Amino acid sequence: MLVRLPGLLPILFALSSPILAQSQISQQALAGVVEDQNGAIIVGASVELHQNTQLRQAASTNAAGSFRFDRLIPGRYQLLVTSRGFEPYLNDIEIDAQSPKPMRIVLVVGQIHSETTIDGEDYQVVTESSENQNAARLSGETLSNLPIFDQDYLGMMARFLDPASVATAGSALIVDGVEARGLLVPPSAVKEVKINQDPYSAEFPRPGRGRIEVTTKPGSTGFHGAFNFLFRDARLNARDPFAVVRPPEQRRIYEGMFTGPINRSQKAFFVISVDRSEEDLQAVVFAQVPTGTIRDNVPVPTRNLLISGQINYVASKTQSYALRFSTRNRTIFNQGVGGPVLAEAGTTFQFREEEVNISHDLVLSPKLLNQFRLLLGHFYHPFGSVKPGQKVVVLDAFTGGGAQIDHLHTEYHFALNNVLSYSAGRNLFKTGINIPDWSRRASNNNSNRKGTFYFSSLADYFNQRPYLFTLSEGEGRVVFVEKVLGGFVMNEHRLRPNLMLSIGLRYDWQNYFQDANNFSPRLSFAYAPNQNHSTVIRGGAGLFYDRSGPRPILDLLHFGGGGLRSYRIANPGFPDPFNDSSLPGQPISLVRFEPKIKIPYQLQFGIGVEQQLTKSLSVSLNYVGIRGVGLLRTRDINAPLPPDYWQRPDPGLGALNQIESAGRSQNDALEISFRGNVTRYFKGTLLYRFSRSYNNTAGLSYMPPNTYDLSGEWGRSNDDRRQRLDLLGTINPRKLFNLGIVLAVYSGAPYTLTTGRDEFGTGIAARPLGVSRNTLQGPAYVSLDLRWSRDVFLVKQKGEKGPTISMGVDAFNVLNRVNFTNFIGNLSSPFFGRAVSAQPSRRIQLTFRFKF
Repeated sequence: MLVRLPGLLPILFALSSPILAQSQISQQALAGVVEDQNGAIIVGASVELHQNTQLRQAASTNAAGSFRFDRLIPGRYQLLVTSRGFEPYLNDIEIDAQSPKPMRIVLVVGQIHSETTIDGEDYQVVTESSENQNAARLSGETLSNLPIFDQDYLGMMARFLDPASVATAGSALIVDGVEARGLLVPPSAVKEVKINQDPYSAEFPRPGRGRIEVTTKPGSTGFHGAFNFLFRDARLNARDPFAVVRPPEQRRIYEGMFTGPINRSQKAFFVISVDRSEEDLQAVVFAQVPTGTIRDNVPVPTRNLLISGQINYVASKTQSYALRFSTRNRTIFNQGVGGPVLAEAGTTFQFREEEVNISHDLVLSPKLLNQFRLLLGHFYHPFGSVKPGQKVVVLDAFTGGGAQIDHLHTEYHFALNNVLSYSAGRNLFKTGINIPDWSRRASNNNSNRKGTFYFSSLADYFNQRPYLFTLSEGEGRVVFVEKVLGGFVMNEHRLRPNLMLSIGLRYDWQNYFQDANNFSPRLSFAYAPNQNHSTVIRGGAGLFYDRSGPRPILDLLHFGGGGLRSYRIANPGFPDPFNDSSLPGQPISLVRFEPKIKIPYQLQFGIGVEQQLTKSLSVSLNYVGIRGVGLLRTRDINAPLPPDYWQRPDPGLGALNQIESAGRSQNDALEISFRGNVTRYFKGTLLYRFSRSYNNTAGLSYMPPNTYDLSGEWGRSNDDRRQRLDLLGTINPRKLFNLGIVLAVYSGAPYTLTTGRDEFGTGIAARPLGVSRNTLQGPAYVSLDLRWSRDVFLVKQKGEKGPTISMGVDAFNVLNRVNFTNFIGNLSSPFFGRAVSAQPSRRIQLTFRFKF
């Protein structure tokens, strides 16, 4: 490399000379960083290194929270870290013939526990409430060595979420202590990602199994940075099984960050990061039209730009601030195309978002800590049809015409979180308020103005016999304020050195729901029966309230008797749906909330045992039960009456879609997980889950086909994959190269058998007599991804890494297994019993990274 870059030789020599000179007189070194429990650096902490009760070296952490001891001979040492207002930290350190890896030491207020993490992961079994070993916790450094498609860290970690724990509006995302809509920093700025940490904590609205926590990197006293380039081309990929020819795709991603002090300050630091992606992708259409089968490739170009800037300021040993501004601009053309959706029914997607994050940490006294987080955001989200014209849907055969989508959504929102922690003796008290969402939303809905025809089969389409026509008209603009807030109080009490008890109470509230008694108690414990704490029995239970998100509120304001009118015409004429009658004479369809609607909640409970197998390897076995109560669904309470299902109870009204909290669910899971260093060269995380999940609603937008007979609604949930196995790991044989492994093996997902015909006048395809939801099942899913990479150190000091170039090759779905998706259970479809799409075939990704 140096031979090819002769111009860099003088610079590299100048940089490396003092380092090389120092390495000749140094022996081993011990380095690390000291932080609080939220990732904020601690400046001025006292760090002492003792040996045989004698002080060998002492130092204080610098403005970056780091320390370093040089010239250490092999042996056993004791490391003592103290800082005003924090619990002292003491641990034995073994120095052998090779310098240990940099340490991350976390101090907390008063009697709160402290922990040491090497390379970002902790595999030690302890009795602390937040150290459950069935959590998935990976550092940014570890994630960068895994084969992750487009460096989508959240998408990768989401496989460790429990679908039964995810809320109506999706999984909860916590970024630097405050709930966020998305991760508005590039992957290189991510410090750590956690799932299921402290699963029964009252501090959060959602359980740990439905929550992703992200910590970003703070600023640094020295200048450091990273640049990543990812490249993929279709010529390196296998052909999609539904494509006639291999689509000519290419993807380019440029991403990186740069950090350092501001004007040589020891208190102020900056972080600048950028992520630019250019994706020239193709969607594969597989549809059946009257003239035959269509198999076509349709361009779906995507552009994305993310810019983020951050300033960290350490005002004193007890006070620090952080300010971050991020902006994202994303466009997608021909979105929604693929499978049975033709190119003409695509949409143009745009999304622009700005976000400001403010944080303040203040140590009020040696036992009292206050943490304040505020997020301010705005986004602008227009999307529309690629082509105009009426939309035509032939169930599970093809969707054509115009997409009939013309919608502009804008929003101004803020989220706030303030937590006060107080330690006293064996107790840690925490209380706080949080506002996950307080937003002003504006919606301009001009969709479906030309209408949509629905046909049960190709034969009905050929004979011009639609079963339903829908159309909207009127004023489509609404403005409303959504308010969601909560508060909590909790206490972690150490009853004995080997027994920890955590008890808490939380309250959640959301406007538009006349439901104000949403108190949710939480309880968890951890008990170590043996003296060395190598075994821990852990359990807990709690209530967790859901949130609806803006979707039902928008439907209520648009179609609840406001300015937007919705028409649903059963068995319409074609192409004249009104059979020469006028539109104003047609009955209007409405949306309303059930008068006594409640916010849904879950009862989640579990028990498990954790065992320390070796110093850096642990195993846990857990049972988790979930019971969902009052789940949301929609039901047409003005549906045509039996037995002929023709006449509505109120003939002057169309459909009356009532959003109600009447669903329920039951989920039971047995999990076994391994975390840590399995061998000297392999470390990773493995999770195997055997579960059974049933419910009687598929979510907010789900409507039972027969309003008057709900006996067949109880069945397997849409995500009821009985067995799941996920493995993430890295193999590092003596630093020769890095091999990252991601393996996913899932049993098949269920799907529903239908006749394809609207037999009950609700506009929903009916199931055969006596058939429940999700009685059919697709095949298993298997995917193996590999990443090979090699690090080249431009400058290297013993025990430290200097500027590094990394070159790698990622291979996704190495086995090139065809994992079919979207199976058709419609008896009237030409694709009955078959899949109309598949997960991507084998893809190769080339990566280049530079870090300094």
